[in-house]
Amino acid sequence: MKLLVFLPAFNEEKTIGDIIKRVPRQITGIKIVDVLVVDDGSTDRTGEIASEAGANVVTHEYNKGLGMAFQRGVKEALQGGYDIMVNIDADGQFEAMDIPKLVEPIVNQKADFVTASRFIDPNMIPKMSSLKRWGNRRVSRLISFIAKKKYYDVSCGFRAFSRVVLLNLNLFSKFTYTHETFLNVIFKDLHILEVPIEVRGEREFGNSKIADSLFKYGYNIFNTIFRTILDYKPLKFFGWAGVFLFGIGAALDLFVVGRLLFLGEITPYKSVGFAGLALNIFGMLLLIVGLLADMINKTRLTQERMLYYQKKKMYQR
Repeated sequence: MKLLVFLPAFNEEKTIGDIIKRVPRQITGIKIVDVLVVDDGSTDRTGEIASEAGANVVTHEYNKGLGMAFQRGVKEALQGGYDIMVNIDADGQFEAMDIPKLVEPIVNQKADFVTASRFIDPNMIPKMSSLKRWGNRRVSRLISFIAKKKYYDVSCGFRAFSRVVLLNLNLFSKFTYTHETFLNVIFKDLHILEVPIEVRGEREFGNSKIADSLFKYGYNIFNTIFRTILDYKPLKFFGWAGVFLFGIGAALDLFVVGRLLFLGEITPYKSVGFAGLALNIFGMLLLIVGLLADMINKTRLTQERMLYYQKKKMYQR
């Protein structure tokens, strides 16, 4: 089997060389190990140092964002005929020597997608701010609720992808890739495995390029999750919203009708009746939108399946 270790990097000259040198070249079940760095418009010596350390380097002329860098890595992995791709951040928070722990379940066909988990083992929880830990838990609970399965860490940037997963990924976010890929894998019924790995909770050098503003980071995460849910589960989203609003409207309607039947008047609650009617109409409209979106989604899923086979044919090894 062939393994590609992929590092998206933006101004990481202080750490990237050491990470590349620490990538294990001898892994059970793996015949070839290559390292790819996507230099996402760095203004320092990131690309030069990565090349000197033995990595293949692809350079973006300007900073396109982590999501675009990841998509480029997926494309290079498919074109290169790799069986597995491991994604590891270039900031030194993860230990490259742990790569075999992520690869082993895929080699042994126990999983399609393996992610390092910082929180599944209470003894391995890294040092980080309480706000970041709280945010990670909230996002993990949200995605666990969507998946109807418990996941402890859906935001970690240290992951292994089988070729089947790489062929199935259809990503659009430029900001990041972590949650969109997780939901892609969930919605396509591929097997996810979390592996407890001890990581550095805070960067040794520099600041995070993604989470420099927690407000912006949170907004972009929930925007990505929201749009992905709309893409794959539109009826559930619009349907429940429609039922909820229609139910409130119906309760208001019953109140007004009950007052009319028992008291013979609705004054001074005419506005309540109109509000109930408005909510009934809006709820019905949301249900109709959900049904139409679900019909469109079935076409989308068919197209994605066709795209999978097209990519499989295109990237034949």
